[in-house]
Amino acid sequence: MSGKIRNWLEIRIGLADLIKTQLTGYMVPGNINIFYTLGFVALAAFISQIITGFFLLIYYVPHSDHAFRSVQDIMNKAPYGWLFRQMHAAGSNLMAAIVILHLSSVFFMGSYKKPREMTWVAGLLMLLITFTFCLSGYLLPWSQLSYWATTIVTAIPTAFPYVGEFITRMLRGGEAVSGTTLNRFFALHVTFLPLLLLAFLAIHLFLIRRIGISSPPFGKSGEGRQPWTEYRHESHTGGYSFYPFFVQKEMLMTAAYFAVMFFIISFLPALFLPEDANTPADPLKTPAHIKPEWYFLAPYQMLKVIPNKLLGISMQIILVMLLILWPFFDTKKEDNILKRPLLLALFILSVIAWAALTIWGRYS
Repeated sequence: MSGKIRNWLEIRIGLADLIKTQLTGYMVPGNINIFYTLGFVALAAFISQIITGFFLLIYYVPHSDHAFRSVQDIMNKAPYGWLFRQMHAAGSNLMAAIVILHLSSVFFMGSYKKPREMTWVAGLLMLLITFTFCLSGYLLPWSQLSYWATTIVTAIPTAFPYVGEFITRMLRGGEAVSGTTLNRFFALHVTFLPLLLLAFLAIHLFLIRRIGISSPPFGKSGEGRQPWTEYRHESHTGGYSFYPFFVQKEMLMTAAYFAVMFFIISFLPALFLPEDANTPADPLKTPAHIKPEWYFLAPYQMLKVIPNKLLGISMQIILVMLLILWPFFDTKKEDNILKRPLLLALFILSVIAWAALTIWGRYS
């Protein structure tokens, strides 16, 4: 029976040729490391968010009078609702961490350089979309934590003269966070952002497959590279086949990702769902200590440190734009960051500054 199905597919789509060109015949560098699997792990995390989000939507009610209660019913009454809620909450944080690690490793490997500038730009835009996903989904439980954290974040544009108040009102749907804000964020979270992320994901994957996986700049594969004067596919002759060699690494790292997720769910269930996340939103009662999620703590603390709010936000926008367009500024032929002490120092200092601001923001 399986032979007949295989033969049926072979006649219609050339199954054997498809497997050879896309799996067994698709070569990866011989010294490829596990950091190259983080992109696939991020994709697996996104798929997990889609699946768990779909089951949550069955019971969730996007209305300010019923949202919190519906989430509590998911946790306490719906069959395995607590599991899907915990997977979705932990998964959103872990997905953000994986995407950050992936882009950091790409920067360290120099894989953003010619001819992969557009691959880098698409990846950075997906990171921004991921953060927007996290922000929009954060409000949906309609808890004290989500309500006041959203109030803080949506107030940031008010630092801009003339247009700041308009942007904040547009985000909130009024002067303050309300049921209208909830509806807008819900629509953004379940319709517009998934389509937008899928579009950039398709572009990103197309560019990777079209050009080929970049070689690590360390070791023999990083030596004697030909300059990119015209299009060519980096075929990595002498490397390893994508399947099964690299696929096994991707499966191992994906299993590690879910192992970390279920460890958090089993032993640290309140890590991403603290007490204020289980208290209904009260616009008349401001909590004593409300802060954004960890991935927003560094820019949040930076705004607190810089006395001029407009200057602080402007600096952050400039830094984000510089990061997105970095491949067009870094045109040096040397890919190995270990042979570029200034760039290596910049990378290390940036990581230290981000970590320090995050910790400072958490405990300040």
